[in-house]
Parts: sequence; C-alpha cells; structure tokens
Amino acid sequence: MPLLEPDRYFSRLSHVDIERDLLALGFRFVLLDIDNTILTRDTHEVPRDAGFWLAKARDAGITFCLVSNNWHEGVYQLANRLSLPIVAKAVKPLPPAFLRALGKIGATRAATVVIGDQLVTDVLGAHFLGMKAYLLAPLVEQDLPHTLLLRNFERLVMGERKPEGAGVPTACQPSEPADAAASPSTRSRGDAGGSRAEVSPKGTSCGARFASGIPTTSGAGETLADLGGPASGGIDEPARTGGAS
Repeated sequence: MPLLEPDRYFSRLSHVDIERDLLALGFRFVLLDIDNTILTRDTHEVPRDAGFWLAKARDAGITFCLVSNNWHEGVYQLANRLSLPIVAKAVKPLPPAFLRALGKIGATRAATVVIGDQLVTDVLGAHFLGMKAYLLAPLVEQDLPHTLLLRNFERLVMGERKPEGAGVPTACQPSEPADAAASPSTRSRGDAGGSRAEVSPKGTSCGARFASGIPTTSGAGETLADLGGPASGGIDEPARTGGAS
C-alpha cells in the first residue's frame, strides 16, 4: 500500500466501529491525533459523539495515547481532562514520537492503529513504521494556514474517495431518565464539510451514559459528557496553536 494511502477513511471518529474495525482486526491500541480529530479547530470543543466513542472504546479494552504536533499547554490540559497519556511536540510524521507513544502504553506496532485527520502527518507517520492508519475527515474546515495548503494536496491524493459513514447521523444514546438533561445538549459538528452544530432534543445525550466511565482530574464529577462545549484550560486560538496536528 502506498505510504500516503490510508488503510481506511472515515467521516468522523464515532463512525469507526469499535468491535469490527478495531478489536476484530487485532487492534488493542490507538495512537490518536488531537486537532480536528477529537478537538474542533474553530470552537475548541470535543464533540459529544467523540466523548461517547472514547469512553465506549476504553470500556471495550482499547488503550489510547494522544500524539500531537501541537506544543501549547492546552493539549496537555486536554489530555489531563481525558485521563489519556500524550506525546506532544511530536514532529509527525517523523518516527520518534510514535515510538515514544508506543512505549508509554506498552503497545506493539502490529496491535496499533494510528487515527488522525492528515495524510502527511498521521498516515505517512504510521506507514513509516509499518502501522495501519485510519484517516478521518477533519471535524471543521477551519485550520492552520499551512495545513489548509496541505489539504489541497490531500484532495489530489484521495481523488473521489468518499469517507465511510458520510451522511450517517452520529451515534447518540438516550439519557436516563428522559428529563435528566436540564437544557438541550449540543451535538458534535458535522461530517467532512464541517457543518454547523445541531441541538439534540431535551432528554438525549451523545455521551452521558458511557462517558461517565472515564475519570478526569477535576474531582468535581466532570466527565467526557461535559466536553461538548468549549474546552476549558487554555486551548489556543487557531492562529496561535502550534503545529499541524
């Protein structure tokens, strides 16, 4: 397989089937990008369906390490909120950061898949080391200037290939009980086109039940279900956020 060709291409993280696309293929470890993969570049939110998926995947036995070219303090704070190890300042696609991440979680290359939104950093970096790579459509269209230039190259490489799950609604689970939500919950941004957020009806949540199983450092009952709004902790504005994620 060519170095720049992803092994799979999905419209967003929640459309990766945990059982079929990870566990059944022997993937017990995931090296996960941050910016525009699980964190939107424009509003710096972790979409609720991403929080739901991460919690469910960890419940299923998947072990994660975040790997990001971003060097700002915000990515470390986000890692703390998610209780996930991180290798930042990664200089992807170069191998050292991927190797450090594998070491942090005790992973083998054969049992690991890299998931991210860029061909030149995530896919190429994974294939340099013989690992599989799942490409995601970016959560939103907004990005760093040099990344936007790379998107033009990515479109040439990908051609007419469409992401799996495009146009499929994100997976939401009804909250318990039906009146548990005191206010409407905001669903994640749209598929590859970066469409605007939709508002879920009262009584639905894309993460409340499963995301509560992931600990955070706040000690105040905060869970991944609470990450559907702007991410706190100093995530930098796009113009100041470092590196192509």
